[in-house]
Amino acid sequence: MPQHAAGVVASVVPDSARLILASASPRRLALLRQAGIEPDAVDPAEIDERALPGELPNAHADRLALEKVQAVGARHRGAFVLAADTVVACGRRILGKPDDAATAARFLRLLSGRRHRVIGAIALAAPDGRVRTRRVVTMVAFKRLTEREIAAYLATGEWVDKGGGYAIQGRAGVFVTGLNGSYFNVVGLPLYETLALLEGAGFRSAGR
Repeated sequence: MPQHAAGVVASVVPDSARLILASASPRRLALLRQAGIEPDAVDPAEIDERALPGELPNAHADRLALEKVQAVGARHRGAFVLAADTVVACGRRILGKPDDAATAARFLRLLSGRRHRVIGAIALAAPDGRVRTRRVVTMVAFKRLTEREIAAYLATGEWVDKGGGYAIQGRAGVFVTGLNGSYFNVVGLPLYETLALLEGAGFRSAGR
């Protein structure tokens, strides 16, 4: 995802400009709060997040982040709107949110003993209507999992509503043998890159 040039001068952005988080993810909200940023509102985009036929992981993440920010931005003119999408990819294959435990188990077997990518796409609409984007990729390596470990993890229920069928911030953290890139990207929102995007667009938080 190409990053649009950040050219908004802070002085032209109204101090009252609101920040809307276009996501229903409690993890993204918690991460923003961890960074000292409290959105004025949370307004999920509620778009169809299924991959298009033949769509590759990078393009899928980019498209969804843009569609989310466009959908929510149309409802909040004159505000900052932040959207993100996180895609777990094993090769060219997208591992979405499993529909059931059997699918989650299949994902974990696929990730077992190998490296995979977690792609985070961020899109920010500024009050002037311009949209800036950024993509962050984190490489994650898993240990070789036994069937007993997979069954025990499924029993925790952590896999529900998690891309790739796991939560690195939970019990699946013990599966990770290596990580190259942003840890927070795997959780759901790359903090450094998100804050850089916001600051580059002229956003100023009362907590920072």
